[in-house]
Amino acid sequence: MVLANSALLPTFARLDLAFERGEGPWLYTASGERYLDFVSGIAVNVVGHAHPHLAAALKAQADKLWHTSNLFKIPEGERLASRLTSASFADTVFFTNSGAEALECAIKMARKYHAANGQPERYRLITFEGAFHGRTLATIAAGGQKKYLEGFGPKVEGFDQVPFADHAALQAAIGPETAGILIEPIQGEGGVRVVPSQCLRGLRDLCDQHGLLLIFDEVQTGIGRTGNLFSYERSGIAPDIMALAKGIGGGFPMGACLATIEAGKGMVAGSHGSTFGGNPLAMAVGNAVLDLVLAEGFLQQVGLLSLIARQRLAEIKDMYPNVIDAVRGEGLMLGIKTHVANSEVVSALLRQNMLAVGAGDNVVRLLPPLNIDEATLSEGLNRIERACADIDADIKAKLIGGTKA
Repeated sequence: MVLANSALLPTFARLDLAFERGEGPWLYTASGERYLDFVSGIAVNVVGHAHPHLAAALKAQADKLWHTSNLFKIPEGERLASRLTSASFADTVFFTNSGAEALECAIKMARKYHAANGQPERYRLITFEGAFHGRTLATIAAGGQKKYLEGFGPKVEGFDQVPFADHAALQAAIGPETAGILIEPIQGEGGVRVVPSQCLRGLRDLCDQHGLLLIFDEVQTGIGRTGNLFSYERSGIAPDIMALAKGIGGGFPMGACLATIEAGKGMVAGSHGSTFGGNPLAMAVGNAVLDLVLAEGFLQQVGLLSLIARQRLAEIKDMYPNVIDAVRGEGLMLGIKTHVANSEVVSALLRQNMLAVGAGDNVVRLLPPLNIDEATLSEGLNRIERACADIDADIKAKLIGGTKA
């Protein structure tokens, strides 16, 4: 049931379901009812709910200092930036409050790069159908989805969208005003659609050939979600600019825009800013997240759990072909493309006291915490099987004109 009669702006179709506390992969209502969480705040809670290391870091910082502004040095921010650059392609980091802000920084950086090189006419970015880059005016224009653009006036100029995996259209879209290519290595909202590694390598070659910047939106894929610290690593190439958020704060609102020195050379003092971005509370939590995700064996375990999950989901697909069409994804960013409406599967899982979230292309996303143990992962997969069994029984009952017992 959707919640009504709230003073909140009704931009979310919220379920009439609220949680009082969380522990690891579990959420609890005020009455004590327990739910297995395979949403993780939409890929945010990478180490589950109320992780003691993150909670301790936040509490310790809260007792010392909350906010000073970016007029002054923030030592924990310097440390987090150094750790991120040491573990990635990047040389420099700008901290934000959200993924949309990280993408806004990336878009501005790409335009400023060419302006600094004496080519201000190069401001357009090529993007892909099915993409989701945020909810600001620029990022909805970059995503290009009508349902997000409708009613918000003229579309922000500067984005040329091409069909997903259409290389001819991509080549044709490159012109004298093109500044770069913006892509999610795995489309999350678009249906957990994985961009093959050879395609990402092709994009790198194309950008190098035409003097373009390659921008990766790793808001959902970054910080271990796909089994690597960053999804770009699987392709053997690196972007020039990368946007992060969600998992980097483990539940605390934060994002980051990472770049090479060359790509970021136009972003000089005064060219960009943020009041809250990189504040001491966020930086303390971000460092705590990296303590865990960069610990020896953590990412290898994500890979192992992914293999277990994919094999089990393939078995469930074979058992219930009327329900599941395909299994997608990398690491613990998994998707089930369904024959029935994905909302029907999400509802069936809710009846099993399990949380999942829909995506485009009629996909159900499965985004458990990255530190989930094997037994709890198996419990979640068993609940998926039971939900599919219920739906399959309904389908068969309708086919024979009977009713489910």
